[in-house]
Amino acid sequence: MLIAGSCHCGNIRFVLEWTPDPVEIPARACTCTFCSKHGGVWTSHPAGSLKVTIRDPAHASRYAFGTETADFHVCAMCGVVPLATCAMEGSTYAVVNVNSFENVPPSLLQRSSSTVDGESMHDRLARRKRNWIANVQFV
Repeated sequence: MLIAGSCHCGNIRFVLEWTPDPVEIPARACTCTFCSKHGGVWTSHPAGSLKVTIRDPAHASRYAFGTETADFHVCAMCGVVPLATCAMEGSTYAVVNVNSFENVPPSLLQRSSSTVDGESMHDRLARRKRNWIANVQFV
């Protein structure tokens, strides 16, 4: 399945290749203050591949807070955060915001809440390396 997503104005777009087609897509609502205020409900498929296109890089920014180990990609024109990335050991890992999906039936989303409070830096990076999308390209 090819999952298309974007910010509201289309400046930041992505296509996530999810193979085989998912029976359900985990959708984790992060409870941190940033995600709560921006509607961050994240998913990833470690075996998938993600292609990100930014039409106007001057209107896209990255925001890091807390441990500063993840960059939230924020569209400066519409304010939507369609993805977050983490650079580790020369590779980029990512999660995508299901609220930015364009072609996924809501019935596929298996919603739950998620918290990373109290997680050590080592455990956080290990979790990302294990669970986030490992094949990420900015085109």
